[in-house]
Amino acid sequence: MTHDHATGRTGLLMAALLLTLVGCKGDDTTAVPARTDANPWPQVAWPLPPDPALEKRITDLMGTMTVEEKVGQLVQGDIASITPDDLRRYRLGSILAGGNSDPGGRYDASPAEWLALADAFYAASMDTTQGGKAIPVLFGIDAVHGQSNIIGATLFPHNIGLGATRNPALLRRIGEITALETRATGMEWTFAPTVAVPQDDRWGRTYEGYSESPEVVASYAGAMVEGLQGKVGSPSFLDGRHVIASVKHFLGDGGTTDGKDQGDTRISEAELVRLHAAGYPPAIAAGAQTAMASFNSVNGEKMHGHKAYLTDALKGRMNFGGFVVGDWNGHGQVKGCTTTDCPATINAGLDMAMASDSWKGFYDTTLAAVKAGTITQARLDDAVRRILRVKMRLGLFEAGKPSSRAVGGQFALIGAPAHRAVARQAVRESLVLLKNQGGVLPLSPKQRILVAGDGANDVGKQAGGWTLNWQGTGTTRKDFPNADTIYEGIAQQAKAAGGEAVLAVDGRYATKPDVAVVVFGENPYAEFQGDLPTLAYKPGDDTDLALIKRLKADGIPVIAVFLSGRPLWVNREINAADAFVAAWLPGSEGAGVADVLLRKPDGSVQHDFKGTLSFSWPRSATQYANNVGQKDYDPLFAFGFGLTYADNGNLAALPEASGLTGNEGATGVFFTRGDAGAGMALRLEGSTGQGVTVTQVPESLDGDLLHVTGVDHLAQEDGRRLAWSGKGEAIVALQSHTPLDLQRESNGDLMLLTTLRVDAAPQGEAWLRVGCGTGCSARIAIGPTLATLPVGQWTRVGIPLKCLAAAGADIGKLDRPWSLATAGPMTLSVSRVALGALNEAQTTLACPGA
Repeated sequence: MTHDHATGRTGLLMAALLLTLVGCKGDDTTAVPARTDANPWPQVAWPLPPDPALEKRITDLMGTMTVEEKVGQLVQGDIASITPDDLRRYRLGSILAGGNSDPGGRYDASPAEWLALADAFYAASMDTTQGGKAIPVLFGIDAVHGQSNIIGATLFPHNIGLGATRNPALLRRIGEITALETRATGMEWTFAPTVAVPQDDRWGRTYEGYSESPEVVASYAGAMVEGLQGKVGSPSFLDGRHVIASVKHFLGDGGTTDGKDQGDTRISEAELVRLHAAGYPPAIAAGAQTAMASFNSVNGEKMHGHKAYLTDALKGRMNFGGFVVGDWNGHGQVKGCTTTDCPATINAGLDMAMASDSWKGFYDTTLAAVKAGTITQARLDDAVRRILRVKMRLGLFEAGKPSSRAVGGQFALIGAPAHRAVARQAVRESLVLLKNQGGVLPLSPKQRILVAGDGANDVGKQAGGWTLNWQGTGTTRKDFPNADTIYEGIAQQAKAAGGEAVLAVDGRYATKPDVAVVVFGENPYAEFQGDLPTLAYKPGDDTDLALIKRLKADGIPVIAVFLSGRPLWVNREINAADAFVAAWLPGSEGAGVADVLLRKPDGSVQHDFKGTLSFSWPRSATQYANNVGQKDYDPLFAFGFGLTYADNGNLAALPEASGLTGNEGATGVFFTRGDAGAGMALRLEGSTGQGVTVTQVPESLDGDLLHVTGVDHLAQEDGRRLAWSGKGEAIVALQSHTPLDLQRESNGDLMLLTTLRVDAAPQGEAWLRVGCGTGCSARIAIGPTLATLPVGQWTRVGIPLKCLAAAGADIGKLDRPWSLATAGPMTLSVSRVALGALNEAQTTLACPGA
């Protein structure tokens, strides 16, 4: 359903897209170079002229380097698995801090601790007491919406929100601020910007993309690169106040089949270039120093091993003059490779492997491959030259330790008021108004305003993934000293105007408010953890809808503020609310929401809505790949839609049929709300093979060998109480109808999490098991851990998937992703079994051999 009152705005935008790149707010946009059907790859002019003096310097240095030192430059290790002493010995070219890697293993490490760590690694790379050349190490980090790994940093809206601003000049300023706060904490390389063009909103990384439109993505790419690195030819280019950018992920990550992260993009080469390469020409033209290879395949071939694209297209046809870095152990997914052995990825054109926790093995096998001639000397030298060229352009050899550089240790830059002001502007401009029935907005700040919903006072939720840790979960309010929640922003302005804002997450109140603002939406996630089977918002959980309806039933106008990393089917919530605002993932500046929702004390408009949809809003929960420009384009709210206060915001009731059949389930959730996940069954089995499938409770195995009843955790009978009698071994298991491939999930620290309560501790051995057919199962002793847990208290027990693989399970074909077994008496209640991040586990089982 499109709306006539916004057609003028949308129509003008679409006309502009046919002529040039979107850049309606004064930005100097760069047109995408012309291409032909025979050669769809654009020709790009690399902006840095040849520098004979630089090349001689590199040649002279390489002439003194051993093959071991050269190979070291090709390897990047993660700080959770490499120490400064390791770096003294192995002379790696780079280190990174992955999403869950922090000084001392603490996500809330201070800026000073980060800087000290950067100094320690730099000093190790320059220490020649054990032999080797003094070649400064590059320190990379995912500063993807600000320096989002650091306590107190300015957190900008995620890219999906920035796409709604249509303001490339703002993006440039955001890049500058991100660079400053990153440099202050010791790093000089960010793995940003993401220039994916998401085509299926079920993809867990949708919010990392600016838009489904390649033109919008192209209009932003160069601006963000210039913000991060400085402008080529200016004195500020790669100076001490800027960082190296990494344009990512090359190529096609936003177009995978079924929206699966790290999946396969089935597409013609011409369409691949038109859609998914759109951000690279302007980024290359802006002098992007690195590009990151993508996890995904294109037509069945993994990008980390795709020579035709990494070497021939990116470095050749598009004249990319930086170096190509891999993604987290992505080389291990190339056919014939493992994470510790993959000469094919270097031969394909990868210059630096992100061998996060596999760096030592990768170094050893790469060195052997060079000595055997599997990797030629010419390919090795080309990769090393590219890496050294970037380091020298950055002035790294002369820079000194990170704390002594231009802004090193200037921690006042972290969350500086001027920086937060820019982030607050970005929030204001990113908000998209979808409904404003009867002109209920803007609100008078002089009223009594109830602020409700689980997102009302939660910086972690409004910031989303890639915030202090990989998934953005497990944080608390104290972790964000330089931030305002949405409630806090409203409360500050209401108080100043003589009104009052009252926080009640559950919407309960003692005195009836004049209006309610309900803030709700997706919980934080990142990468494949966010993949969805449909675009239904929280299927089976109507908590937020019930809250809105209850307030409405009390005669209270309701403003819905929706936090999400993608457009979702929320027709019922839109219908129930008087006004509906898509706020995306706004970051640290919740006050930016208040700036737009609330009037000035004198009654005039404070800030109007400016945001327009950069992603089409779905008509149903199954309309997940309906993108602007497609033949059968028919969304609910079209690309470019967005109301202002001057528009008629009335909206007729929307259809409330989701289009779901009821067979769809959440990705990575195996048991929830008292039932097995989609495609699974809950089984009770004895040691002799007898068994029963649980379809209702109560249920028993062989009388009372194992007895199952319903139990309440967060809702009525949303868990199962499992009582073993001790009369013989019995197993409760989740059986998948088809084998599950969890190989991508095991690449890192992802865990199998069980939310459970010990009602009676085991009186004997107990095991957590996974199965994959005969001879490849694994079991982990869980009895000792259960015996230490407080009886009657819910907790989350986790085990890293890679531990299960080490224990003998084939993670690529699990048909039984979870089971518990014991022969003795034991009683447990279980409410959820799912994949989750490392920091979500409250108790972690020991890996075998650890």
